[in-house]
Amino acid sequence: MRVMAQMSMVMNLDKCIGCHTCSVTCKQAWTNRTGTEYVWFNNVETRPGQGYPRTYEDQERWEGGWALNKRGRLQLKAGGRLKNLFTIFSSPKMPSITDYYEPWTYDYENLTTAPLQEHTPVARPKSLISGKDMNVSWSANWDDDLGGGPELLVNDPILRKVSDKVKLEFEQTFMFYLPRICEHCLNPSCAASCPSGAIYKRSEDGIVLVDQDACRGWRKCITGCPYKKVYFNHKTGKAEKCTFCYPRIEVGLPTVCSETCVGRLRYIGLVLYDADKVLEAASVTDEHELLAAQRGVFLDPFDPEVIREAEAAGIARDWIDAAQRSPIWKLISTYQVALPLHPEYRTMPMVWYIPPLSPVVDVVGETGEDSEDSGNLFAAIDTLRIPVEYLAELFTAGDTEPVTAVLKKLAAMRSFMRDISMGREANPAIPASVGMDPQTMLEMYRLLAIAKYEDRYVIPSAHAEQAHGLEELATDCSLNYDGGPGMGGSGPFGEGSGPLEPVAVENFLMLQERQTADTIADPSSRKAKVNLLNWDGRGRPAELFPPKAGPDDPAPGADGPSSDTGAGA
Repeated sequence: MRVMAQMSMVMNLDKCIGCHTCSVTCKQAWTNRTGTEYVWFNNVETRPGQGYPRTYEDQERWEGGWALNKRGRLQLKAGGRLKNLFTIFSSPKMPSITDYYEPWTYDYENLTTAPLQEHTPVARPKSLISGKDMNVSWSANWDDDLGGGPELLVNDPILRKVSDKVKLEFEQTFMFYLPRICEHCLNPSCAASCPSGAIYKRSEDGIVLVDQDACRGWRKCITGCPYKKVYFNHKTGKAEKCTFCYPRIEVGLPTVCSETCVGRLRYIGLVLYDADKVLEAASVTDEHELLAAQRGVFLDPFDPEVIREAEAAGIARDWIDAAQRSPIWKLISTYQVALPLHPEYRTMPMVWYIPPLSPVVDVVGETGEDSEDSGNLFAAIDTLRIPVEYLAELFTAGDTEPVTAVLKKLAAMRSFMRDISMGREANPAIPASVGMDPQTMLEMYRLLAIAKYEDRYVIPSAHAEQAHGLEELATDCSLNYDGGPGMGGSGPFGEGSGPLEPVAVENFLMLQERQTADTIADPSSRKAKVNLLNWDGRGRPAELFPPKAGPDDPAPGADGPSSDTGAGA
């Protein structure tokens, strides 16, 4: 047994209202720089829909994640080392900008500067890539207003896996929202795909990060990630991804997306797992057994043997206490109501979801029956096969039994708590029908419905003795530096990597001028720092080459002012 700790997240989809607050706050915190206009570390998708980027779940096309070879061993779906070596300079299995969307802004300046005319001037959408007028046809959640419509059903990769009857009738069932971030997998295929080893998994908390110094822009990680949550910054030539807000996690604060979530649907906590079992669990032959296999990797934090092994592995006692109080352990293993997203990708994802019950309740209510009665809800779950099949394709590799079991537990909790809320005597037969006792069901209700801040987020702080190592990791990783996102000033790769004024309508001309300039720093506003690592090849930065010596300049070594002030002094 090799005990390791993993920070993870569970999202309760019954509470997501699709407000996109998490996406906006994440973007303002992490991707408000040039080259990241199309990047959304956190996005909210409407289901049914194509997702973001388009049809990312179609692994027959994108070849992300892992697959079992003829010998039953795990192999990257995109191919082995030899195939990846041959395609290292041009990876064809990668979304294009049209699969994401061409980022744009609006030229509002035209509204105030347009001459007097018969027709009212308009603010046309302008491409942030070419600067030209464009027609907006796609964005990160273009499916929002068309959720469940026939225009999108034919393009939903999940619906292709179910029957033609489902395709025709699914429009009449329901739609729901699916927030997505990087899964910070136990078996990350993005890290295995990276030729330069720039993507790594932190041993102390399992967060998957990108070493910006080691990244060479091969973009194999984009192909390898089945969730397509790794992005390429075309300005810096580096890969970027969700960092699980590790600077906040290290001091015990939740991620920005969790902190600002209006529906309070996100839970963050620590789980302990056996690292020696990960490969075995990911290599299970039957895809329907992957859920149970991954649950089997997690360790009971109350087990004395697990506690001894964790302490022997250097896991601090307060981290073990946090794992015992973790809402993640309760939702995944104790109550078993949380499910992983696409376990068939075999990456062992660590962002899990509680499937939505509300659509089932709505369908019962439309019939005129009591939508809170456990008997009615159980019957609806058993007969309403279309949404259960769809949810199963998302969370259990097509196996409907675990999804049905989760929905029945949620339905039983709703019926059980209604009796208590109405002042009636609790019916112990309701929790017993789903294999729970009244006290456990009451605890599950408190966690899912009325959990306090400290119950939803159980995040142990990093220890002082780990500070030096964490600092080194932070400098290696993506975006935490002086002048980083939201901190002002240039970043470590010149002006293009530092934060800009927010991409808004008022600064479209400024943005266009900046992106088409010959230099990547404005010498008039701050001293330009250019070297071969951050030079984008456009123009000839004067700072890159020393000026030619004139006849009146002092000879090298002569007395006079020198730029070398003695770095070692």
